[in-house]
Amino acid sequence: MGDDVTTPAVIQPSFAHRAEYAALRGAVAAMQRLSFTHASKLGARIGALGYAPLEIRRAVVERQLAAALPERSPEDVARIARASYAHLGRTSIETAILPSYTPAEIVNLFEEVHGWSIVEERLARGNGLIMVTGHLGNWELGGAYIAARGVPIDAVARHMANPLFDRYLTRTRQRIGMTVVHDNDAVRRVPRSLRSGRAVAFLVDQGAVGLASSWVPFFGRFAKTPRGPAVFALRLGTPIVFGVALRRPSGRFALYFEPIEAEDTGDRDADVERIVAEYTRVLERWVRLAPEQYLWQHRRWKHQRPGTPPELGDPL
Repeated sequence: MGDDVTTPAVIQPSFAHRAEYAALRGAVAAMQRLSFTHASKLGARIGALGYAPLEIRRAVVERQLAAALPERSPEDVARIARASYAHLGRTSIETAILPSYTPAEIVNLFEEVHGWSIVEERLARGNGLIMVTGHLGNWELGGAYIAARGVPIDAVARHMANPLFDRYLTRTRQRIGMTVVHDNDAVRRVPRSLRSGRAVAFLVDQGAVGLASSWVPFFGRFAKTPRGPAVFALRLGTPIVFGVALRRPSGRFALYFEPIEAEDTGDRDADVERIVAEYTRVLERWVRLAPEQYLWQHRRWKHQRPGTPPELGDPL
């Protein structure tokens, strides 16, 4: 849930890091004995504690929700906020136990898949594929599905503050068929992967310190947004596809894909800005459909350009 941090590629874990990691591994070991459904439900109960009684970032979540969805009543904002904590708990536990699932079992967690032909057609062009998504639904499971379908896929990720968590999540992604590329190595490795015909997945809704970004509208406020996917698409002629894995009432998931236009008009800066704004607009549309499944715990509008009017910046 933490804000943007700059973490060295290799740091020595502290005692606190080790204690946190031991607790995580113990919890995962216990969860792996449960079915996916029961582990998910337990995760929801654990996550709900973050809303009440612990109130971890509760004020941030409710403030951002009220600013993003001003048409919602205070009661509805509170309901969505509470549900978002339960969803985050579910997603965290589901991600932790994914390595114990076979590709067939991962595929079976989805009751609907829309637009898979778009993924296949773009990959067949031979220039690789850029996948973009946000912290909506179960983004890790969405990537796992793509890998389980036999698509060679890299995931661009930031280092986490706890190096033991960081290594664990990297191993988790690798066990489900994804190759992790840390963002400080993306400039070198992503073009190589795309030229070899791989898919590369990016989360595009967190602005990191030192990461090339654009400020584009997100729920009517300027949000610092990674521009890497747009730059790579234009430089290499690689198509972009947006994907999202949403939780259904049944406890299984529906996966949706749609293309993002990456036209090269010859004006590189303008083209990049337009593409970044477009995949952010698409993400916003999907968040509006399932706001309970979005990561409102992250301060999305924290970073602002100097001179941004208060009404278009961070909802304080």
